[in-house]
Amino acid sequence: MMEDNKKLIEIKDLKVSFFTPAGEVKAVDGISYELGYNEVMGVVGESGSGKSVEAYSIIGLLQNPGKVIGGSITFEGEDLLAYTPEQMRQFRGNKVSMIFQNPMTCLNPVYTIGNQLMEALTVHDSKITKEEARARAIEMLEKVGINNAEKRINQYPHEFSGGMRQRAMIAMALICKPKLLIADEPTTALDVTIQAQILELMKELQKKENTSIIFITHNLGVVAEICDKVSVMYAGRIVEQAKVEDLFYNPQHPYTKGLLASQPRIDEEEPERLIPIEGTPIDLLNPPSGCNFGPRCKDCMKICLTKKPPFADLGDGHISACWLHFKDLKGKKEE
Repeated sequence: MMEDNKKLIEIKDLKVSFFTPAGEVKAVDGISYELGYNEVMGVVGESGSGKSVEAYSIIGLLQNPGKVIGGSITFEGEDLLAYTPEQMRQFRGNKVSMIFQNPMTCLNPVYTIGNQLMEALTVHDSKITKEEARARAIEMLEKVGINNAEKRINQYPHEFSGGMRQRAMIAMALICKPKLLIADEPTTALDVTIQAQILELMKELQKKENTSIIFITHNLGVVAEICDKVSVMYAGRIVEQAKVEDLFYNPQHPYTKGLLASQPRIDEEEPERLIPIEGTPIDLLNPPSGCNFGPRCKDCMKICLTKKPPFADLGDGHISACWLHFKDLKGKKEE
């Protein structure tokens, strides 16, 4: 899927905290990754792991009391954190778009679907005529598989089904031809058959439009379907990063192994019991001094409770933050 090796976006040591009356919540605690042109990356983790907070930081939609307190976000060589509010408004929609989890809360109920699609275009291109905007909106609705688009463009969100609303949201996100699309659990609110259709549609559009995608989900099946590489997040930190095949066939971090073991499989001849990850997520107000996953890890060692593990480079872009690798990789220096 990847066409060239240049970086579209690079995130280095990003830290985002929420300053609440109870104290500082480190929602994102020093994550780094890069995404190339025409590449799809999955960001996986349970609720509260910081997946969405990291995405909102990229597009400048972080809500108070959230603040980026460290690190950098570079898009095509430009520092996004230095953008003025006006530059960020131009950046959103033009170069990056987002599809949210629940399409009904993102579409305005008092405007037609066509109005909302046309507005997305005219805000970013003042030279476009109303007729051109309407024609482009109809074309986008047809691209996302909405039949009879000329009639449906005049309908309101409540006249669309859940799956159709999500298709309209994808059309709205792609109408300005952004280079990066951030999809925040776009299929969670839909039933399974519609989920499969939306994923198929996103794969197809990604190839046609050459858009890079950051796909946020807690569903590993979705990741296998659409992504080139994966970052696994736990409690605000990336614990493992790898190409999709490597992650599924050779998971290295205990948390990733736990996620895979807790997924039902349809290729097993005999149904097996799902193995849950024991314990509860950590309190981000009082994170442990060692590995965040340590208190829940069955392989936990003494060092895991006192020192945060560095990343071990396992080759071919596969990295994992776990002290177990340093026990196995004799003579490897700690980074």
